Amino acid sequence: MKNMKTQKSFDKFLLCACLLLSLLLTACRTYPPADALQAVRERGVLLVGATGDYQPMSFLNQETKTYVGFDAALAEDFAASIGVKIQYVPTTWPTLMQDTLARKFDLALCGITITDARKKQALMSDGYLVNGKTVLCRKEDAAKYTSLAAINHPEVRVMENPGGLNEKFARANLPQATLTIHPVNEEIPRLIAEGKADVMITEIMEAAFYCSRDARLAAPLINAPFTHGQLGALLPPGNEALRDCFNLFLQQLRQTGRLAELEAIHLRGEK
Repeated sequence: MKNMKTQKSFDKFLLCACLLLSLLLTACRTYPPADALQAVRERGVLLVGATGDYQPMSFLNQETKTYVGFDAALAEDFAASIGVKIQYVPTTWPTLMQDTLARKFDLALCGITITDARKKQALMSDGYLVNGKTVLCRKEDAAKYTSLAAINHPEVRVMENPGGLNEKFARANLPQATLTIHPVNEEIPRLIAEGKADVMITEIMEAAFYCSRDARLAAPLINAPFTHGQLGALLPPGNEALRDCFNLFLQQLRQTGRLAELEAIHLRGEK
């Protein structure tokens, strides 16, 4: 009888110990180090979250398995400036904030708009590119879709990728339009050009990129977008040191003209 009581006590001890160990491991994964920037330098690798579906900001080339675009170049420059390598961590627009709060990466750079909602949950850097929501449509429809009121009809087929601000904007501002959610963002412009949908609400950079590469497409409101904002890096709470370092890095790129150079290369196609 005594041995049975001893065994039960030991089993309870083991259970408590396992629970405590589990809590400690969870805490280590959830809470940031005292200095996230120093942790990155000690690791020797900057973990960059990216959706990989946003031309011309951050796009995963399936043939080369490399990320290309403005934000990809920006991330590489930043990693080099603090003396570390770069490693991309795939994320999606629906899970971007969840993955940020889970600390799956040090910062995310993939055409992320700075919003108050995001700043309430996580950290955002200073802005480095002006953006805004606009219309992407077929060229023959350019004179037709010049306002939200013109698009907001059941016969107008709007197509968006899931989970991002484009879908949110479309649901809020185009409740009467026929909205289709397509899982692969980079396929939507082609589907519009082929007549599978009529309109995509997207950022001015993405609209300009696809118009420059497909003569069937147009962006009639590219110089008069529905919204005005800026793109920035998204970081987990507690990464203030890394955010401040990134902001200083942005200041240096503005002063040296590197930001303007990246715009010319990736947004306007200049060599």
